Amino acid sequence: MTQQSRIRLARRHAGLSQMQLATAVQVQRSAVSHWESSQLKNPSVTHLRAIAMVTGVQFEWLVTGRGAMVLCDEVRMDSVPTADALLVEEPIELRLVHAFRNAPPQSRVSLVEIVEQLALQRTGRSRDNASRPATQPASTPARTREPGETV
Repeated sequence: MTQQSRIRLARRHAGLSQMQLATAVQVQRSAVSHWESSQLKNPSVTHLRAIAMVTGVQFEWLVTGRGAMVLCDEVRMDSVPTADALLVEEPIELRLVHAFRNAPPQSRVSLVEIVEQLALQRTGRSRDNASRPATQPASTPARTREPGETV
């Protein structure tokens, strides 16, 4: 079985369209199409790793065809990343995490953007000012000229 066939099989195993996989791996849909076709355009190692993570298949199987296709439960749970090693302690925050995880992959970016916008409105900051440190002024006021001063 070729790498192209394994990529297609992994995507179908995960129940993803080419567009959904492309979004999850952060590439154009045409890239996924090329990876699955006989055009011999291979994804980078970074993209192969992302494909394996998104589709839940073994990286080695995806790249070489050796070993089992799917992750065993122990490996699958070990590969789940933590969110900066923070624990969710508040029930409302836990509801938000569950809602995010239950949302379709193509909706997740929109959900995050909505929450970020709500958070910015709550703090009264615009999106442009949100990334600035609190001590840095948004803009420097223009200096007024003294009477008779030339430019």
